[in-house]
Amino acid sequence: MEKKYHFCTSKKSKHSETTGMKNALDPNRIPRHIAIIMDGNGRWAKKKGAMRIFGHRHAIKAVKDSIEGADNLGVDYLTLFSFSTENWSRPQEEVNGLMELLVKTITDEVPMMMKNNIHLESIGDVESLPKSAYEKLMEAKNTTSKNTGLTVILALSYSGKWELTQAAKRIAQKISEGKLKVDEITEEVMANHLETAGIPDPELMIRTSGEHRLSNFLLWQLAYTEMYFTPVLWPDFRREHLDAAIFDYQKRERRFGKTGEQVKS
Repeated sequence: MEKKYHFCTSKKSKHSETTGMKNALDPNRIPRHIAIIMDGNGRWAKKKGAMRIFGHRHAIKAVKDSIEGADNLGVDYLTLFSFSTENWSRPQEEVNGLMELLVKTITDEVPMMMKNNIHLESIGDVESLPKSAYEKLMEAKNTTSKNTGLTVILALSYSGKWELTQAAKRIAQKISEGKLKVDEITEEVMANHLETAGIPDPELMIRTSGEHRLSNFLLWQLAYTEMYFTPVLWPDFRREHLDAAIFDYQKRERRFGKTGEQVKS
């Protein structure tokens, strides 16, 4: 499906006004893969004098805006940190509410994904999800599996340390079976045993709510990713905030260990 590129021309693209940026985004330097740590739902709800689940419900608009924005800009992959393995330790009422919200959101958004040629994927220990959530996730992934546009990856019951541990176990199993030798283990072999095998590493990672940490997210994949932190709480995150993050990314020089002179040459 042909992408409709859209820079600083619609009412939704207000980043020039809100951040003082004078130039439009460069369509040739749009990150292929963007990862987002969606943080701040609980604090947003607290400011409203409401329970945490209230913030999670109002975060759906931010998810939709981010998906729509990434799709319009021609991003290939958008990974959303939706639920970590550590989140299971939260109050049971909140966890139950999150799982119910997950089921409803996935069910409601499948028609939109089909209409816009969006492919849904997931990473993490998804089999640990409640049966209803797991079944709806698998159903949505199967329904959208042939779509060729933006791939939206939900990180569910996921943590970077868990992922690396699972990869180590898979490699160790192959060694014990004689299918792999120790001296054959390379960075490429390691990457191919991660949850994200076959998916390019993110060029840009966005975290909302003003926190400046990775929180056990994509520890291997973010080795050379550009980080962008914003004080905006996730339920308030909109397309103009995504554009601002990408604009900031485009101003950076990505050296990958080289000198600036080498990159320019």
